[in-house]
Amino acid sequence: MNLYVSGSLWVCAAAVTAGLVGYLVRKFGLDEGRPGNNDAAGQVFVIVSGMHAVVLGFVMVTLFDSVGTAREGAYQEARNLVAVSWAADALPEPTGQRVHELTASYARTVIEREWPNMRADTTVSDDGWRELGRIKQVVLDAQASGDWEEGRKAEAMDRLQDVYRQRQDRLTTAFHRDVTTVVWFVLVLGSVLVVLLPNLFGGTRLIPHVVIVATLAATLALLVFAIYHLQNPFAGESRIEPTAFRWALDRLVDK
Repeated sequence: MNLYVSGSLWVCAAAVTAGLVGYLVRKFGLDEGRPGNNDAAGQVFVIVSGMHAVVLGFVMVTLFDSVGTAREGAYQEARNLVAVSWAADALPEPTGQRVHELTASYARTVIEREWPNMRADTTVSDDGWRELGRIKQVVLDAQASGDWEEGRKAEAMDRLQDVYRQRQDRLTTAFHRDVTTVVWFVLVLGSVLVVLLPNLFGGTRLIPHVVIVATLAATLALLVFAIYHLQNPFAGESRIEPTAFRWALDRLVDK
């Protein structure tokens, strides 16, 4: 389903439900003493809504940072993969050609097999790790002579180590996300409490009251919807595409 359609359905459902509850409370609830509860209810509402806003803001900022970090990490992994191939070009053959073939194969594995698995939240095979292991072994077996070749060999190993680390970070971000069940429980239950509390206030007319609680529910539903789609940077409508590895593959194929 389209992101905007599904988001609109979330918001509309929350607004209608909250508006209906507010209408029923005002229409059939007991009005006695409600205006006098405004001071006490207002203080409780400020505390609850403030705490919930802090939790929502913290989760949103964390996820936004996670998406940016994941995107930058993918580009760094792709750039270092190309750098490994370029550094190996200075080593005696067949090392350069073999490393070039393996790095291109690794990029294809990430694009064609790993990325769809990360998008579907299914297990990624160890093929990528094995290909990196073969690259490492080829570089280690290279017979470098002289300071220049030794330096390029060390450079290839350093960049390969960076690829290892960035690959692990990418898979960790894709499959070990920070929004746990406990956090979701807090976000959902907290949102429900924040929407229900205004029903304790008195003094407003029926229609303005319904509009107020419906707007509050719609806003909270919109934020929860954003959190839901940001929790996995590699899935959903806002997902990160393997653009970095397509760029790397173009560099390796055109080499």
